[in-house]
Amino acid sequence: MVTHVPAEAHGDERGALLNFIEAQRGAVRRSVLGLTDEQAASRPSASELSLSGLLKHVAETELSWLRMAQQQPNEKQRTEETWADSFRLVEGESVEGVLAFWDAVAEETAEFLRTVPSLDDTFPLPDAPWYPKDARVSMRWLGMHLVEEIARHAGHADIIRESLDGKGAFDLIALERA
Repeated sequence: MVTHVPAEAHGDERGALLNFIEAQRGAVRRSVLGLTDEQAASRPSASELSLSGLLKHVAETELSWLRMAQQQPNEKQRTEETWADSFRLVEGESVEGVLAFWDAVAEETAEFLRTVPSLDDTFPLPDAPWYPKDARVSMRWLGMHLVEEIARHAGHADIIRESLDGKGAFDLIALERA
């Protein structure tokens, strides 16, 4: 979604990264504005994706990357058996609850990126066939990857929302400001 990302203070790379991450989060969050949980869970295209599922997936993905960078266990770690549940709300979950969960993750991500000693500090990527063996990435890379990851799903959310009720990015920005 097109929005203006405020400029950071001159030289504030961390602030710039966090502002761009937040701009993309806002795009995903706005995609569910004014919808019921049932509408947000609907799948108006051939895709398996729903707005509430995207919202949950993006929130859990951000947590996963944060925990990797912190080198801490991920309390929402998915297995092959539970992977599909990261793309849909399950019993007891709601859009409101997922938004609150993501708010907490976002706050923790911001605090982490603001206080990590250097954006040049690195952390290991997990052993997986899609990562190079023994790969490490920087905190800067983490911030840029979160922008990329969230923005890709914000684009998915744009299409799904427009398919549901015709509301595009500018309509949702206006609705949010109303």
